Amino acid sequence: MTPPASAVDLHSEYPLADSDIEEFRQKGFVHLEGVLSPDAISSYSDDITSVVEENNHLALVPFDDRDTYDKAFIQITNLWRLSSRVETFVFSKRLAKVATELLGVSGVRMYHDQALYKEAGGGLTPWHADQYYWPLVSNLTCTAWIPLQDTSIEMGPLAFSAGSHSVTTGRELEISHKSEITLKEALSQLEEEERPFKLGDVSFHYGWTFHHTGPNSTDIPRNVMTIIYMDEQMRLKAPDNPNQQNDWDTWCPGAKVGELIDTPINPVMFRR
Repeated sequence: MTPPASAVDLHSEYPLADSDIEEFRQKGFVHLEGVLSPDAISSYSDDITSVVEENNHLALVPFDDRDTYDKAFIQITNLWRLSSRVETFVFSKRLAKVATELLGVSGVRMYHDQALYKEAGGGLTPWHADQYYWPLVSNLTCTAWIPLQDTSIEMGPLAFSAGSHSVTTGRELEISHKSEITLKEALSQLEEEERPFKLGDVSFHYGWTFHHTGPNSTDIPRNVMTIIYMDEQMRLKAPDNPNQQNDWDTWCPGAKVGELIDTPINPVMFRR
């Protein structure tokens, strides 16, 4: 029996070029076209959105009463634990193999997934680096950013500072109005790259690559699913800040400092 196209698309191999890997390692990110078929994404987008809507704690908070972070997006994490359909999408071997090859590791584990839904009229997402929040010993991490619709510049697609994964200035800043102002100046000598995403395009970026988005100036939401991968040999480090302590407690429960992060919610997603 022939499997449905969406299943083939989620678990078959994406033809990653050597130039894609080189670009990722030099710039700290890569925007890949046609990683997933529009049909595959459409097959799961309603399931992802349903989980977001069921768990949206901001639904009753007026937009003007929110802080900069909550104006930027609705954020729901580890959806794979809330829906078997979303779990199938998140554990795509096609995506995990790309992450493995980009990082140059033997395999990748789940750190966590998260939906990032920017409402119509939603605010900018300030400049930041994700790994500020992660108690991990190395930089062998990356995030797959998967829009669930065609995403124009007006909707606020992800924009990257090329080469910023090698910049240490600003790594102590959490995402905030302050990080937007400080990092905009600190990264001004580097090239910023922003481009629209067609449905099926996926970007991957290192945990220490600085990035941000503009506001969503359209009248429709910008829905994005993300998956955070880490080297399957990743070890836990002592937290540098309260956010890293929270991440340890939430995303790596039971892991011990200096030891392999091998917990029930950090399974291997792909191994060569």
